[in-house]
Amino acid sequence: MFSTSCHYGLQAMLYIAFHHSDDKNIELKQIAKDQGIPKHFLSKILQQLVRYELLISMKGPTGGFKLNRPADDIALIEIVDAIDGLGIFTQCGIGFKQCDDSQPCPIHNDFKGVRNQVRELFESKTLKDLVEDVNLGNSIIGLKKSD
Repeated sequence: MFSTSCHYGLQAMLYIAFHHSDDKNIELKQIAKDQGIPKHFLSKILQQLVRYELLISMKGPTGGFKLNRPADDIALIEIVDAIDGLGIFTQCGIGFKQCDDSQPCPIHNDFKGVRNQVRELFESKTLKDLVEDVNLGNSIIGLKKSD
């Protein structure tokens, strides 16, 4: 449903939220290395998140990225919107251009329900929710605090 760019953006934002520190920015190369994301590709994604004012980018020896707002004030839907846009929540499940309520494709009604559930999930979950889940050990994927 989401592009690779969007998946990487969600992962990077979670990584930044998890490693957040008021006195330290998170470096691009560290995110790319730890998350296994190509650095050049990640750089473009993070700059897009900066343009959408979800991240702040700092240059220089202490440069890197940090959240522009507290993690509990950034819903996952904002990250999706910044990278893929919200049109993914209205697209046809099998790719028809004319699929809608008046001209449904064969899976329209079922897919519409699933799509709406995903949208509600991404609207209700914040980065802080995900960080807390990781910290409680409830997540399959664990993030380690780096030194």
